[in-house]
Amino acid sequence: MASLFNKLEQEAFRSGIQARTDDARVWFKNKVKELGQVNRTQLLQDEALIRKSRAVWGNMYMYFYDPKHREKLPYYDMFPLTIMVDKAPGGFYGLNLHYLKPTTRAAFLDKLGDTLTNTKFDDTTRFRMRYDLLSSVRKYREFQPCFKHYLTSQIDSKIVMVQPPEWEIAIFLPTEQFAKANKRDVWKDSTKQIRGN
Repeated sequence: MASLFNKLEQEAFRSGIQARTDDARVWFKNKVKELGQVNRTQLLQDEALIRKSRAVWGNMYMYFYDPKHREKLPYYDMFPLTIMVDKAPGGFYGLNLHYLKPTTRAAFLDKLGDTLTNTKFDDTTRFRMRYDLLSSVRKYREFQPCFKHYLTSQIDSKIVMVQPPEWEIAIFLPTEQFAKANKRDVWKDSTKQIRGN
């Protein structure tokens, strides 16, 4: 199966788009709009993604998820795009970027660039952050609606790692799958939370 990530990267390259720039962000955002719906099950098979048996802190992941206490939640994402922050009882803490609208995701990802282990954007590049850093630095306030506790037992698929060169594409892919609310209402709630309303 052809890789969606590779296809978009090749098109960007042919269009003269330089990775990790404002132009790249605008280009990927517009290109992804043209795609329409993305098949999440097929995306987990994309050759640009790496299948993992467990999540490691500092990496970005995609997977299907069924919350244990879903009946108590006002809404939840069944296909998180998560940066793993730390271990947690029964699983891990992560930042699910889907709780932010795409433009806010891009801005937040830029800010989190300050925490990277390096700027090679290869398999040695990871985010280096913990809850105490995220909660104490005002510029990271977008973390608030994204910070979630995920239970390993509730993951309903293989976990796939989004490699650093693909982060910029992944944040714009329309793969959020919210239950009990539509994405616009979720993003509106998240914006209020970030602003402290």
